[in-house]
Amino acid sequence: MANTLAAATRRVLGSRRRGRGAAEVAGAVDAGDAALVADLVEAIGDDRVRADTAARYLASRDASIYREGNAGPVCYPGSTSDVAACVKVAIRHGRAVSPRGAGTGLAGGAAPLGQPVVLSMTRMDKLLEVDLDNGVAWVQPGMVNLDLSRALAPHGVHYAPDPSSQAVCTIGGNLANNSGGPHCLAYGVTSAHVVAVEVVLSDGSVVTLGDVTAEPAGYDLRGAFVGSEGMCGIATAVAVRLTRNPPAVCTMLLCFEDVSDAAATVSAIIAAGIVPAAIEMMDQRCVRAIEDFAQAGYPEDAAAVLLVEVDGPSGGVAIASERVDGIARRNQAISVRIAADEDERARLWKGRKSAFGAVANVMPDYYLHDTVVPRTRLVEVLERIYEIVDRHDLLVLNVFHAGDGNLHPILAYDSRVPGTDERVQAAGREIIEMSLDMGGALTGEHGIGVEKREYMNRMFTEVDLDQQSRLRASFDPYCRMNPGKVLPSAHSCSDIGALRAADAAGVWG
Repeated sequence: MANTLAAATRRVLGSRRRGRGAAEVAGAVDAGDAALVADLVEAIGDDRVRADTAARYLASRDASIYREGNAGPVCYPGSTSDVAACVKVAIRHGRAVSPRGAGTGLAGGAAPLGQPVVLSMTRMDKLLEVDLDNGVAWVQPGMVNLDLSRALAPHGVHYAPDPSSQAVCTIGGNLANNSGGPHCLAYGVTSAHVVAVEVVLSDGSVVTLGDVTAEPAGYDLRGAFVGSEGMCGIATAVAVRLTRNPPAVCTMLLCFEDVSDAAATVSAIIAAGIVPAAIEMMDQRCVRAIEDFAQAGYPEDAAAVLLVEVDGPSGGVAIASERVDGIARRNQAISVRIAADEDERARLWKGRKSAFGAVANVMPDYYLHDTVVPRTRLVEVLERIYEIVDRHDLLVLNVFHAGDGNLHPILAYDSRVPGTDERVQAAGREIIEMSLDMGGALTGEHGIGVEKREYMNRMFTEVDLDQQSRLRASFDPYCRMNPGKVLPSAHSCSDIGALRAADAAGVWG
């Protein structure tokens, strides 16, 4: 081992790019990784490669409760050519590659399996071009979602998808999970706002999927790539659609004494043909936690509140908000409050987007899913969630995108209490299975990752899963990109011996 590390050190020192030095780069690298690290350093520089225990530990986790990730060397590319170079080094050493953004994912999608080379894209964080004529901006994947909209603000436009983690999550991570956010009800999720993607494929080649024209030719490979959770390649530049800032906005807080009245109001608004920009729902426990944390001005005595926002031309906004007010009052709303100005509107939204952080004032840990259920069954679903959680002696705070039935039940708990982890996971499984039994779907925006991978058989047939596996293999026949995610074990490329044998035999070229 000493000789191998010494050889790696000599190669690192021979690199023309110098920084921290070979000893720090080698860090805690074992003998098998020394040559790999040295080649990565030679490819992109010693200031962009980390292999010490701390770096690998941090890159092994995301914001989910999944704790079995295992990262290999961690690279911080600064360009598309850096990404391609890292992939080619990984190929030579027979290692998989896992891309990573800010690590805010809640399904284990960024938790690397099998010690792959991890490509942290956070240094590729530039706004490359703003094309107002075509309504498009080119952005690097490491740019933070909210930073993009702030950079676009002087042009009177914004990037519409706005996850709760908007202040920290990256465009590349949003792309990987097809993220949504409160305003996806009217504006759509990420796939509706990405027109083209520059991608490094698993052989190190660079391609562009889609283009900025209105009707790109050929198959919609861009659409297949969005939401693929890193399994089809690594995005290095993204062309996003720009959304004009609406001329008028009305933000309303509707308060109810009964959760079922709030849920009934959601269905009634949509049934009336009104499509607000957002309809968010929070129950009393969530409201109280938010108030303790953010002082957003929510009434703590309400059993549930709806945060409803309508936007567009001022005349239409006035009519829509008046109709929403009437619907809420007919469904027993105890109060309807309209934000008087931008400051009040910002406070109301700060409260909603602080919900996950507010849980820390209640319990030290939380666990949640993002299943989707039919709006018409929201009342029934909420009652079932309360029943499941009570039976497992847990605490739940409900906050979710009520307009499209995208649930976010937050199970707040203390993992230091013996047996609590098991009860939390059991309750989580029941919530997933109940949602599917109600005619719902596994995920609205957080992705499948490893957390919900083995539930895919409940939602899809064997034929469906086989076709998904084949589509993935058409992008990555080598099974190198973020292996072990999304597809259940019988269909995952990490368990299909034929693909590995074909790779070893050079069948794929």
